[in-house]
Amino acid sequence: MRSKEQIREFFAILAMPVMLLAVEIGSVLLAMPMNASGYAVFEDPQSLSNPVWFIVMLLVFTAFLLILIQYRFKRVLGWIIRASLFIAYIYVFSGLLGLIMSAESGLVIGTACAGAATFLLWKYPEWYVVDILGVLLAAGIASMFGISLEPVPVILLLILLSVYDAISVYKTKHMLTLANGVIEGRMPIMVVVPKKEGYSFIRDGIGGSIDPGISNNNSPKHDRAAYLMGLGDLIMPSILVTSAAVFIPGGGMGILNLPAIGVILGSLAGLGILLYAVHSGRPHAGLPPLNGGAILGFLIGWFLLTQ
Repeated sequence: MRSKEQIREFFAILAMPVMLLAVEIGSVLLAMPMNASGYAVFEDPQSLSNPVWFIVMLLVFTAFLLILIQYRFKRVLGWIIRASLFIAYIYVFSGLLGLIMSAESGLVIGTACAGAATFLLWKYPEWYVVDILGVLLAAGIASMFGISLEPVPVILLLILLSVYDAISVYKTKHMLTLANGVIEGRMPIMVVVPKKEGYSFIRDGIGGSIDPGISNNNSPKHDRAAYLMGLGDLIMPSILVTSAAVFIPGGGMGILNLPAIGVILGSLAGLGILLYAVHSGRPHAGLPPLNGGAILGFLIGWFLLTQ
């Protein structure tokens, strides 16, 4: 029995790097349709002010969400997240459909697909539904930002986000409040990895576990019904993968080069370090090891490419 539980936990842990890899590869493959559809977020991909604006918008949005949680407007929070998901899925689905049909038709059908995906996440947020649509959404968002920013601004963005994540987990701890509010509302902005046979996210919740970047030390490890990984942990390293593939010679739309491969390997190594640290049961910020590994991998790949 003990061996069976260990095997299940091993595959649960293995699923997280598999999903990270799926998002990273998917974001590169989506670069061509996203670029063809004109879905770049910033006009000047070289501007170092773009990451600063990104952080400012993140802080404002986070503060707004925390106010809603603090004053128990969780129903309003839920509708805001659903509306945000719907808009994001329009970009993802219409970008994909733009490869096989006109932009106008792709937008119409993509909007319908976005509505169906959002409705499914609202009415039936089972873990496999959340995971499939979460990986697709993360790949699409990472692709949009990856084609919008050259590697240097992306690296600056990842550094700023790592510092912010560390402060919000270790110092202010407001990320813990935000994560708990999202989880209690079953809001599908994460991926869910079940540990137990017959697990249902709708019925069982998570049994005390928060995402791998924020482990809940108030409940024993054996009580956790599932592991969670926030979509941000999947998206941020993937932005650098796509940016490296698109903007550095040797890559291209849908093609990996040495720096992009380095980012993938570095982020997977960073995730391994994070998972090892989280296994202790203490809370940890996810982005510092993930982004740090991604940046280090990029620099090694870039060095090898230029030799």
